Amino acid sequence: MRKKIVAGNWKMHKTYEQGISLASEVINMVKDEVHGSVEAILAVPFIHLASVAKLAGGKVGVAAQDCHIMKEGAYTGDISAEMVASTGAKYVLVGHSERREYHNEQAPTLYKKILAAQAAGLTPIFCCGETKDIREAGTQNTFVGAQLQDALFALSESEIKNLVIAYEPVWAIGTGLTATPEMAQDMHAVIRQKIAGQYGAAIAEDMSILYGGSVKAANAQSLFSQPDIDGGLVGGASLQSREFVEIVKAI
Repeated sequence: MRKKIVAGNWKMHKTYEQGISLASEVINMVKDEVHGSVEAILAVPFIHLASVAKLAGGKVGVAAQDCHIMKEGAYTGDISAEMVASTGAKYVLVGHSERREYHNEQAPTLYKKILAAQAAGLTPIFCCGETKDIREAGTQNTFVGAQLQDALFALSESEIKNLVIAYEPVWAIGTGLTATPEMAQDMHAVIRQKIAGQYGAAIAEDMSILYGGSVKAANAQSLFSQPDIDGGLVGGASLQSREFVEIVKAI
Protein backbone atom coordinates (compact mmCIF):
# COMPACT_ATOMS: atom_id res chain seq x y z
CA MET A 1 0.00 0.00 0.00
CA ARG A 2 1.56 3.26 -1.14
CA LYS A 3 1.91 5.97 1.49
CA LYS A 4 -0.46 8.90 1.01
CA ILE A 5 1.38 12.21 1.48
CA VAL A 6 0.44 15.88 1.29
CA ALA A 7 3.49 18.12 1.61
CA GLY A 8 3.31 21.87 2.02
CA ASN A 9 6.25 23.82 0.57
CA TRP A 10 6.41 27.20 2.27
CA LYS A 11 9.24 28.35 -0.01
CA MET A 12 10.74 31.67 1.22
CA HIS A 13 7.79 32.75 3.34
CA LYS A 14 7.14 33.41 7.03
CA THR A 15 9.34 34.97 9.70
CA TYR A 16 10.30 32.73 12.59
CA GLU A 17 7.31 33.77 14.73
CA GLN A 18 4.87 33.57 11.82
CA GLY A 19 6.17 30.13 10.89
CA ILE A 20 5.78 28.70 14.37
CA SER A 21 2.25 30.08 14.54
CA LEU A 22 1.29 28.56 11.17
CA ALA A 23 2.90 25.21 11.97
CA SER A 24 1.13 25.05 15.33
CA GLU A 25 -2.24 25.70 13.71
CA VAL A 26 -1.68 23.03 11.05
CA ILE A 27 -0.38 20.43 13.50
CA ASN A 28 -3.31 20.92 15.87
CA MET A 29 -5.85 20.80 13.05
CA VAL A 30 -4.33 17.63 11.59
CA LYS A 31 -4.36 15.99 15.00
CA ASP A 32 -8.02 16.85 15.56
CA GLU A 33 -9.46 16.44 12.06
CA VAL A 34 -7.40 14.11 9.88
CA HIS A 35 -8.15 10.41 9.97
CA GLY A 36 -6.75 7.53 7.96
CA SER A 37 -3.24 6.77 6.80
CA VAL A 38 -2.04 10.07 5.38
CA GLU A 39 1.06 12.02 6.35
CA ALA A 40 1.15 15.81 6.19
CA ILE A 41 4.66 17.18 5.65
CA LEU A 42 5.72 20.77 6.26
CA ALA A 43 8.65 21.78 4.05
CA VAL A 44 9.76 24.87 5.92
CA PRO A 45 12.67 27.32 5.67
CA PHE A 46 15.83 26.31 7.52
CA ILE A 47 15.17 28.75 10.38
CA HIS A 48 12.00 26.86 11.32
CA LEU A 49 13.19 23.26 11.07
CA ALA A 50 14.19 22.49 14.66
CA SER A 51 11.26 24.23 16.30
CA VAL A 52 8.65 22.82 13.93
CA ALA A 53 10.12 19.32 14.26
CA LYS A 54 9.65 19.54 18.04
CA LEU A 55 5.97 20.41 17.53
CA ALA A 56 5.35 17.80 14.84
CA GLY A 57 4.95 14.05 15.08
CA GLY A 58 2.18 11.57 14.51
CA LYS A 59 0.62 12.42 11.16
CA VAL A 60 2.86 15.47 10.60
CA GLY A 61 6.42 15.26 9.33
CA VAL A 62 8.96 17.97 8.56
CA ALA A 63 11.10 18.54 5.47
CA ALA A 64 13.89 20.88 4.51
CA GLN A 65 13.62 22.57 1.13
CA ASP A 66 17.19 21.73 0.11
CA CYS A 67 20.49 20.31 1.34
CA HIS A 68 24.12 20.38 0.24
CA ILE A 69 25.92 17.43 -1.35
CA MET A 70 28.77 17.57 1.17
CA LYS A 71 28.73 16.45 4.78
CA GLU A 72 30.55 19.56 6.00
CA GLY A 73 33.08 22.13 4.83
CA ALA A 74 33.70 25.68 3.71
CA TYR A 75 30.34 26.22 2.01
CA THR A 76 29.11 29.48 3.46
CA GLY A 77 25.33 29.72 3.56
CA ASP A 78 24.72 26.06 2.82
CA ILE A 79 23.18 23.38 5.06
CA SER A 80 24.20 19.73 5.01
CA ALA A 81 21.80 16.80 5.09
CA GLU A 82 23.23 15.80 8.47
CA MET A 83 22.39 19.25 9.83
CA VAL A 84 18.85 18.87 8.52
CA ALA A 85 18.51 15.44 10.13
CA SER A 86 19.86 16.73 13.44
CA THR A 87 16.83 19.05 13.73
CA GLY A 88 14.42 16.11 13.69
CA ALA A 89 13.31 16.62 10.09
CA LYS A 90 12.73 13.40 8.15
CA TYR A 91 12.46 14.61 4.55
CA VAL A 92 14.17 16.98 2.11
CA LEU A 93 13.06 18.38 -1.24
CA VAL A 94 15.53 17.75 -4.06
CA GLY A 95 15.42 19.31 -7.50
CA HIS A 96 12.49 21.68 -7.14
CA SER A 97 12.06 23.65 -10.37
CA GLU A 98 12.92 26.90 -8.60
CA ARG A 99 16.24 25.41 -7.43
CA ARG A 100 16.89 24.18 -10.95
CA GLU A 101 16.10 27.60 -12.44
CA TYR A 102 17.61 30.01 -9.92
CA HIS A 103 20.57 27.89 -8.77
CA ASN A 104 21.24 26.02 -12.01
CA GLU A 105 20.96 22.63 -10.32
CA GLN A 106 21.64 19.82 -12.77
CA ALA A 107 21.10 16.06 -12.59
CA PRO A 108 24.61 15.10 -11.32
CA THR A 109 24.18 17.45 -8.36
CA LEU A 110 20.67 16.20 -7.64
CA TYR A 111 21.91 12.60 -7.64
CA LYS A 112 24.58 13.53 -5.10
CA LYS A 113 22.01 15.36 -2.96
CA ILE A 114 19.81 12.27 -2.91
CA LEU A 115 22.73 10.13 -1.75
CA ALA A 116 23.71 12.70 0.90
CA ALA A 117 20.13 12.89 2.16
CA GLN A 118 19.75 9.13 2.40
CA ALA A 119 23.13 8.75 4.12
CA ALA A 120 21.85 11.17 6.77
CA GLY A 121 18.66 9.16 7.24
CA LEU A 122 16.39 11.51 5.29
CA THR A 123 13.85 10.59 2.62
CA PRO A 124 14.32 12.74 -0.50
CA ILE A 125 11.28 14.11 -2.30
CA PHE A 126 12.54 14.36 -5.87
CA CYS A 127 10.81 16.99 -8.00
CA CYS A 128 10.43 16.79 -11.78
CA GLY A 129 8.26 18.41 -14.41
CA GLU A 130 8.15 20.17 -17.75
CA THR A 131 7.88 23.80 -18.82
CA LYS A 132 5.02 25.23 -20.85
CA ASP A 133 7.09 25.07 -24.08
CA ILE A 134 7.77 21.37 -23.57
CA ARG A 135 4.10 20.66 -22.86
CA GLU A 136 2.96 22.60 -25.93
CA ALA A 137 5.46 20.69 -28.07
CA GLY A 138 4.00 17.42 -26.80
CA THR A 139 7.37 16.13 -25.62
CA GLN A 140 6.65 16.16 -21.88
CA ASN A 141 6.87 12.38 -21.47
CA THR A 142 10.34 12.26 -23.02
CA PHE A 143 11.48 15.30 -21.04
CA VAL A 144 10.33 14.02 -17.64
CA GLY A 145 11.64 10.56 -18.47
CA ALA A 146 15.07 12.08 -19.08
CA GLN A 147 14.89 13.94 -15.74
CA LEU A 148 14.26 10.62 -14.00
CA GLN A 149 16.94 8.75 -15.89
CA ASP A 150 19.63 11.39 -15.47
CA ALA A 151 19.15 11.96 -11.73
CA LEU A 152 17.76 8.67 -10.40
CA PHE A 153 18.63 5.65 -12.49
CA ALA A 154 22.13 5.22 -11.05
CA LEU A 155 20.51 4.58 -7.66
CA SER A 156 20.40 1.02 -6.35
CA GLU A 157 17.11 -0.74 -5.68
CA SER A 158 17.39 -0.07 -1.94
CA GLU A 159 18.09 3.61 -2.62
CA ILE A 160 15.21 4.11 -5.05
CA LYS A 161 12.85 2.52 -2.53
CA ASN A 162 13.69 5.32 -0.07
CA LEU A 163 12.42 8.06 -2.35
CA VAL A 164 9.25 10.01 -3.05
CA ILE A 165 8.68 11.60 -6.46
CA ALA A 166 6.75 14.84 -6.95
CA TYR A 167 5.59 15.70 -10.46
CA GLU A 168 5.22 19.45 -10.81
CA PRO A 169 4.52 20.86 -14.26
CA VAL A 170 6.47 24.12 -14.15
CA TRP A 171 3.74 25.92 -16.06
CA ALA A 172 1.31 25.22 -13.21
CA ILE A 173 3.48 26.33 -10.27
CA GLY A 174 2.18 29.57 -8.77
CA THR A 175 0.35 30.46 -11.96
CA GLY A 176 -3.16 29.43 -10.99
CA LEU A 177 -3.07 26.96 -13.88
CA THR A 178 -3.54 23.32 -12.92
CA ALA A 179 -3.15 20.19 -14.97
CA THR A 180 -6.50 18.48 -15.34
CA PRO A 181 -6.82 15.34 -13.25
CA GLU A 182 -6.52 13.34 -16.47
CA MET A 183 -3.35 15.16 -17.58
CA ALA A 184 -1.80 14.69 -14.15
CA GLN A 185 -2.79 11.01 -14.08
CA ASP A 186 -1.27 10.42 -17.52
CA MET A 187 2.11 11.78 -16.41
CA HIS A 188 2.02 9.94 -13.08
CA ALA A 189 1.38 6.72 -14.99
CA VAL A 190 4.31 7.49 -17.30
CA ILE A 191 6.58 8.11 -14.29
CA ARG A 192 5.50 4.85 -12.68
CA GLN A 193 6.11 3.00 -15.96
CA LYS A 194 9.60 4.51 -16.22
CA ILE A 195 10.41 3.38 -12.68
CA ALA A 196 9.00 -0.08 -13.44
CA GLY A 197 11.11 -0.33 -16.57
CA GLN A 198 14.27 0.35 -14.60
CA TYR A 199 13.54 -1.28 -11.23
CA GLY A 200 10.58 -3.60 -11.74
CA ALA A 201 6.83 -3.37 -11.23
CA ALA A 202 6.90 -4.13 -7.50
CA ILE A 203 9.13 -1.17 -6.67
CA ALA A 204 7.15 1.13 -8.98
CA GLU A 205 3.85 0.11 -7.41
CA ASP A 206 5.15 0.86 -3.91
CA MET A 207 6.47 4.35 -4.79
CA SER A 208 4.51 7.41 -3.71
CA ILE A 209 4.19 9.95 -6.54
CA LEU A 210 2.77 13.36 -5.65
CA TYR A 211 1.25 16.04 -7.86
CA GLY A 212 2.18 19.70 -7.45
CA GLY A 213 1.03 22.78 -9.28
CA SER A 214 -1.65 25.14 -7.92
CA VAL A 215 -3.24 22.44 -5.76
CA LYS A 216 -6.05 23.81 -3.59
CA ALA A 217 -8.94 22.48 -1.57
CA ALA A 218 -11.31 22.98 -4.51
CA ASN A 219 -9.38 20.66 -6.87
CA ALA A 220 -7.57 18.34 -4.46
CA GLN A 221 -10.14 15.57 -4.34
CA SER A 222 -10.44 15.27 -8.12
CA LEU A 223 -6.64 15.07 -8.40
CA PHE A 224 -6.15 12.65 -5.51
CA SER A 225 -8.84 10.31 -6.78
CA GLN A 226 -6.67 9.37 -9.76
CA PRO A 227 -5.14 5.88 -9.44
CA ASP A 228 -1.48 6.90 -9.74
CA ILE A 229 -1.62 10.16 -7.74
CA ASP A 230 -0.66 9.48 -4.12
CA GLY A 231 -0.90 13.01 -2.75
CA GLY A 232 0.31 16.51 -3.38
CA LEU A 233 3.16 18.96 -3.08
CA VAL A 234 1.33 22.17 -2.23
CA GLY A 235 2.78 25.66 -2.60
CA GLY A 236 0.77 28.81 -1.92
CA ALA A 237 -2.17 27.02 -0.33
CA SER A 238 0.13 25.58 2.36
CA LEU A 239 0.56 29.09 3.79
CA GLN A 240 -3.08 29.07 4.93
CA SER A 241 -3.70 26.56 7.69
CA ARG A 242 -7.37 25.89 6.97
CA GLU A 243 -6.86 25.56 3.21
CA PHE A 244 -3.89 23.22 3.64
CA VAL A 245 -5.64 20.96 6.13
CA GLU A 246 -8.67 20.73 3.85
CA ILE A 247 -6.30 19.52 1.11
CA VAL A 248 -4.87 16.93 3.50
CA LYS A 249 -8.39 15.79 4.37
CA ALA A 250 -9.29 15.49 0.67
CA ILE A 251 -7.07 12.46 0.27
